[in-house]
Amino acid sequence: MPHIGPETAPCDLVTVPVRQGLEAVDILRRGADHEAVGPVLHDGACATLGFLVPPGTADAWDVPGSACTRTDGRGLRIPAEPPVTGGGWLLPPAEDSRVTDPVVLRAALDQAARLIEAADNCR
Repeated sequence: MPHIGPETAPCDLVTVPVRQGLEAVDILRRGADHEAVGPVLHDGACATLGFLVPPGTADAWDVPGSACTRTDGRGLRIPAEPPVTGGGWLLPPAEDSRVTDPVVLRAALDQAARLIEAADNCR
């Protein structure tokens, strides 16, 4: 899993609607491995969240309601400032932190979608 540090590795970016993303962040942070969630970006309008994942994740990403931006060798790298104009860090990168494991993220997004659906159907 790529680390974020002096030789920052390129990353792909999984974007999801903010409600599902916030639920997924909560799920990941409550898990046994609190390091399961890496840096997370938000856009300026707070409509979407972006999870940093290892490069190449976009090749097999197929989670409904989300998108994964491929780096194509250009690589999204993690500077001190968010790479999204007008956006910011929901969870900023820490020295030597890891990006989010796509398998773990997929499971959290699936669980978040189920929780949201159940909450919306309880009216």
